[in-house]
Amino acid sequence: MRVLMISKACLVGAYQRKLEEIARHDDVELTVAVPSSWRDERGELALERAYTAGYELVVERMLFNGHFHTHFYPRLGRRIARVCPDLVHVDEEPYNFATAHATWLARRSGARTLFFSWQNINRPYPRPFRWVERYVLRHSDYGIVGNQAAGQVWRDKGYSGPLAVIPQFGVDPELFQPDDRSPRREFVIGYIGRLVFEKGVDMLIKAAAALPGSWRLVFCGGGPERETLDLLAQELNISDRITFDGWQDSIQMPQYYRKLDVLALPSRTRPNWMEQFGRVLVEAMACGVPVVGSTCGEIPNVIGDAGLIFQEDNVTQLRRQLLRLQQQPDLRRKLGERGRQRVLAQYTQKQIAAQTVAVYREIMGTASQ
Repeated sequence: MRVLMISKACLVGAYQRKLEEIARHDDVELTVAVPSSWRDERGELALERAYTAGYELVVERMLFNGHFHTHFYPRLGRRIARVCPDLVHVDEEPYNFATAHATWLARRSGARTLFFSWQNINRPYPRPFRWVERYVLRHSDYGIVGNQAAGQVWRDKGYSGPLAVIPQFGVDPELFQPDDRSPRREFVIGYIGRLVFEKGVDMLIKAAAALPGSWRLVFCGGGPERETLDLLAQELNISDRITFDGWQDSIQMPQYYRKLDVLALPSRTRPNWMEQFGRVLVEAMACGVPVVGSTCGEIPNVIGDAGLIFQEDNVTQLRRQLLRLQQQPDLRRKLGERGRQRVLAQYTQKQIAAQTVAVYREIMGTASQ
């Protein structure tokens, strides 16, 4: 079957391993269309060509780059005419104009269609996005959602077609793997992601400030809360123990994880947001790094029994979990090993790709290969 995937997320080099794994299946001829770059709070993320074997990675011109709801690819119709796909996999939320535009073009060409969603909160959208969403839900042949809550959202909004729960991307266990975990002089706590209020980064600073002994807190990422977090660290007199490293290239991330003794994800639920997956958790677990996460959204389901959980917005509980890991090297080792095994069992790129191809075959009505 000929598959055309449209995905701005596949700009990221590490994510392209899933595409190689999809292309390994003999019955799939894969073309993936991406923009040359995508603008968000991190700045302009340019296309990384890291894993491109076995499929065609093509660049499509994008209009309204950086506008999540309104961006689209004006020449996509020409690409569809060239590829003649049997299936168009739109790797975007149903309420985005890009999804409706690609779905309309695909149906006009006679191709089947598939959307992807992380949206785990049932939010009403104003016109015209309500119309966009309604069109996609009525005319898509299949939906893939990244978590169970997202599936319920789209059922409640009227989608009656088949759904599969599959994370958007897995982890390459050869790229993300443990090192020798040699002893360090200080306990290194890491956070990777956006510096925004809903991620609970302020709680992590407060919890770490109460830890005894030698420790360091490192942040990889950026966002509007950076200045506020700096001020908080100064108030708590721990600025010399905190490092802000900014965003790193995706291919460099395994090395970054391996310098941590624990990764924390202290997200807090807001009226319009809760954690949809927490990809940094599975990347850290793959590297043998123990994880601590809040009860926000999908975090407990991702961690399972392979890490420590605390009640969201509870600084005292977060501190206790960090203290346990600081004082118990054997617990760190056990959770690190358990996390690695959980990733190998559930979250590799190969497994995610195989589940995705199974959906393709179901849509097309073909036998298992």
